Amino acid sequence: MTRFTGKVALVTGGRSGIGRAIARRFREEGAHVITAQRGADTDGEWIEADFAAPQSAPAVIAEAVKRAGRLDVLVNNAGVMQEARAEDMPLADFERTLAVNLVTPFMLIKAALPHLRASKGAIVNIGSIEGLGSNPHHAAYCASKAGLHGLTRAIAVDHGAEGIRCNAISPGWIDTDLNEAFIDATPDPVAFRANIGKIHPVGRTGKPEEVAALAAWLASDEAAFVAGQVWTIDGGRMAKLSLPA
Repeated sequence: MTRFTGKVALVTGGRSGIGRAIARRFREEGAHVITAQRGADTDGEWIEADFAAPQSAPAVIAEAVKRAGRLDVLVNNAGVMQEARAEDMPLADFERTLAVNLVTPFMLIKAALPHLRASKGAIVNIGSIEGLGSNPHHAAYCASKAGLHGLTRAIAVDHGAEGIRCNAISPGWIDTDLNEAFIDATPDPVAFRANIGKIHPVGRTGKPEEVAALAAWLASDEAAFVAGQVWTIDGGRMAKLSLPA
């Protein structure tokens, strides 16, 4: 498919995991893709950015437009997760999580709006099922992702009449390097891997490419009447009621 020929997409956190799969999908469909994150993207064009400093966002948007001449799609994917119960988490850690996961997307959207208005473009925010529910010790992460879901709806409402669509994706367990590292740190990684698929009605965990396919559709003209929605992609995990072990 060539749904994005002649269009420019900026993907934050695009050198690994879900972000890398999204960037690759847009490239495959003809887009000029620029990623932004700390560290080089070996797949393609990139901008150095530290999203723990939200004030860096306008410069990232300006640089992307300077290089490509326009902006059609903004994918807010970069994120961090710090584990601690609320009473054990320093305020600085809580604020850093919100800075990367919520304030920076707001600042990127704010800076991108004039360019997206001109191109009648689309925003795809990568939220999480933890914006809908919670795993233990994830107070900051859950707060940031729930906030990003709310921001998604607000942007869609305020700017839909200008031709700008904003949607979010809330992935469940996806097979990324980050999640593999999490498994490796558990007391029994072999047992964890054997059991993780069982909490999903489809019987397995997800692939980054499956999230990328949804992101591409949401940003395409095929989803022209889709706005302000949070799309859960979790193999049915959130739909399944738990039973005693």
